[in-house]
Amino acid sequence: MTAQATPDVVTLGETMAALRASGPLRMGGDLRLSVAGAESNVAVGLTRLGHRARWIGRVGDDELGTLVLRSLRAESVDTTGARTDPGAPTGLLFSEPRIADLTRIQYYRAGSAGSRLCPEDVPLAMLDGARILHVSGITCALGPRPLAAVRAAVHAARAAGILVSLDVNHRARLWDASEAADVLRPLARDADLVIASDDELALAADPSARTTADRVRSLLSGGHTREVAVKLGGAGAELHTPEGREHAPARRVTVRDTVGAGDAFTAGLLSGLLDGLGPRDRLERANTVGAFAVGSAGDWQGLPERRELALLEREDGATLR
Repeated sequence: MTAQATPDVVTLGETMAALRASGPLRMGGDLRLSVAGAESNVAVGLTRLGHRARWIGRVGDDELGTLVLRSLRAESVDTTGARTDPGAPTGLLFSEPRIADLTRIQYYRAGSAGSRLCPEDVPLAMLDGARILHVSGITCALGPRPLAAVRAAVHAARAAGILVSLDVNHRARLWDASEAADVLRPLARDADLVIASDDELALAADPSARTTADRVRSLLSGGHTREVAVKLGGAGAELHTPEGREHAPARRVTVRDTVGAGDAFTAGLLSGLLDGLGPRDRLERANTVGAFAVGSAGDWQGLPERRELALLEREDGATLR
């Protein structure tokens, strides 16, 4: 993809340098350096599947910022909307396996370049020709300016007739549930597609709704929302529309790393939408891409190319020769 190509999907947020430990951080040892960020994970997932994705964000004028941009460009993600900020460092996260498949993440992103994202970083030209704008609650949690950037992008997308996708993506380490709900409820009403785990739905739905079904109904009955995708972990996922509900079971894989699974699911769902698939087939693709994520180490490194989607049909332990 050339830098000037019209993107299928535009997304914005913070991408950080990611340091992954092989054991508890307090014990020391080796760290693996890569990059990670919810929105750029989605962008990589889409480019692996053959779509054109543009990421908008800020990185520091430092070696880690260069690493972020080089990594995304190597994955064919369009970074023409990325800015290098000389006044702030690239954000950082540490990831450590704690017990079994439970991973603990620590962020160092206060005052980072990504936290200085602002509406001026998202000019209308960056959305021109796109079919989908994808945003997440994580960017909204980074501060007033990133929140304003998300709101401006959503407003511009709605005016241009671009489909708006919102992943609730609540991070309790960044803001509490009450603050998140005050921001995400009105934002969800402006989204055509809302994506959330079943325990995140309450942050986007009418506060009077008490069950998953009632929360879904409240989202579909108000604002612009036409679809609600509910991630159910090992139980699969559901896609709700005014016409009804579809459920697809999770793909069975050996779990290696659950970090990034939600972003992979989102990439698969948006890919299916771009390809014009029906609700059930979109869920199947989303679950398949998510399974690649949990069956591989890293946030996005194991995401599949389109030609690899059928690999999960192979028998366990199969070797391709």
